[in-house]
Amino acid sequence: MKINITVNGNNTQADVEPRTLLVNYIREHLGLTATNIGCDTSSCGACTVHLNGESVKSCTVLAVQADGASVTTVEGLATNGVMHPMQESFMQNHGLQCGYCTPGMVMAAISLLNENANPTEQEVRIGLEGNLCRCTGYHNIVQSVLACAGKK
Repeated sequence: MKINITVNGNNTQADVEPRTLLVNYIREHLGLTATNIGCDTSSCGACTVHLNGESVKSCTVLAVQADGASVTTVEGLATNGVMHPMQESFMQNHGLQCGYCTPGMVMAAISLLNENANPTEQEVRIGLEGNLCRCTGYHNIVQSVLACAGKK
């Protein structure tokens, strides 16, 4: 099937098999490998992207379902070489260790702040519960989100 998806502001077109997952389209067809595949069960959130501005796990969306849509990956967050405030906050507040979950965490955190610009610590923890991290214990991730919220 032919699809046309705007990814990080760039129009992309491809002929894909109907069963191609959006995460595979992003990684294999476009070469944007920061969107990770972590669990194959939609449990970990490492593949989180924004689809028409909404946070989605791209392993649960077929590429053909995104036809005509706009997708933003973590690679599309920087502007003119300047990191997005959430990326900067994760770096400043040590919100990552191995970094595998980080792209999905950052994308989910941005969506969270878009819905609730001033969340409590508990609201951040609830808002990120669909994203798993095996390294950090979440404290610095939560602090990163709260610090970014404080800058808005």
